[in-house]
Amino acid sequence: MESNNLNDNRNKFNRRSFLKNVGAAGLASVLASGTVQGGPNEPNAPAKSQGLKFPKVPRRKLGKTGVDVPCLSLGCNRLDNQIILRSALKWGINYWDTANSYVGGESELNIGKFLSKSPELRKDLFIVSKASGAWKASTPQAVVDEVEKRLQTSLERMNTTYIDMYYGVHGLSEPAQLTDQLKQWVIKTKKRGVIRFFGFSTHTNMAQNLSAAAKLGWIDAVMASYNFRLMQDNEIQAGIEACHKAGVAVIAMKTLGIRTDHKVETEEDKKIVGRFLQRGFTPTQANIKAVLADERISSACVGVNNVADMTSNAAAAIDKTELSQEDTTALKEYAQATCSGYCAGCAHICNSTLPSVPYISDIMRYLMYYNGYGDRNGARELFAQIPANIRNRLLSTDYSTAEARCPQQLPITRLVAEAVTKLA
Repeated sequence: MESNNLNDNRNKFNRRSFLKNVGAAGLASVLASGTVQGGPNEPNAPAKSQGLKFPKVPRRKLGKTGVDVPCLSLGCNRLDNQIILRSALKWGINYWDTANSYVGGESELNIGKFLSKSPELRKDLFIVSKASGAWKASTPQAVVDEVEKRLQTSLERMNTTYIDMYYGVHGLSEPAQLTDQLKQWVIKTKKRGVIRFFGFSTHTNMAQNLSAAAKLGWIDAVMASYNFRLMQDNEIQAGIEACHKAGVAVIAMKTLGIRTDHKVETEEDKKIVGRFLQRGFTPTQANIKAVLADERISSACVGVNNVADMTSNAAAAIDKTELSQEDTTALKEYAQATCSGYCAGCAHICNSTLPSVPYISDIMRYLMYYNGYGDRNGARELFAQIPANIRNRLLSTDYSTAEARCPQQLPITRLVAEAVTKLA
């Protein structure tokens, strides 16, 4: 009989090999090594890997909807092909999150192409989309009209008669945007069978928006920024707890906690990367596991660029090894040490300080897309949507008061100047 230590070491080796292989080399190396076993239809795998079966990502309750979803969902914000969609399904990732605006509409169109080829799979999917930009309309009724218009466009693009979860406000900044007109539209649209569930996404003022969702009674889910940095915020924790008690599902996005400047060069960066590589995780895998350790989170939505990314993320969700208390402490200390490079989305502070430039939090996010995600075109398109009269005064505005009040101590003056240089 083997000793417990030997068993522990062998299990640790197997887990680390799985995570390391899929993180470094992608699906093909894992299949070739025989780590994953199973079934005959993997068109993108090497010839000797044909016929292998994939383990499935665990599932969780989606609030009080009665639906189970994979704890890892596919963010389609950079989706430009269908290979990723088929790869996601092999891992049991059938929750696909897109939006009217993603990749200029190509994201939804790619899902539509997928469904036109495999319409029988629609019943197996949980498709989410968003009414990008509808909240910018001038009146509450005009907003509702724009939401309906975007919904119809999304249905047509994706070759479907219904959307499982629809975020009628994409980027909620304050609870006041959740109007009675929107509520009445939700009730009627559900009765029409065009949407099953309704919610909103939020990048800014998450704590207030989460708390409001828990009280309203007609919000099924909130997609909110949440990661190892934001989980240190007591107000955000209170908002998530309120939603959990009310049965409002919380979907985590921006789960990697990428900084606005995204410079991996400090001693803190090197230390945290080295720590998790030693444990057998890539930093991305560790960040995903940190979010999924919170059972109140229904799913972590992570965008991918290729099948290798998808495979690495799936491995982190499937692996049952939990982060240790020392790992959690290390992430907390790292979050505190590097907070000056991360915008926490508390836009109400910036906006109250600089009412003439109410886009600082958005600009920080666009710069993160550019620096961290490498999504240069998308970041520039979003920046261009800021009214021209505000863009023209970005470099002449005094940000010293906002910098003094910023909880993250962001160098706002420098970052705005960088954004103007890169995004304008």
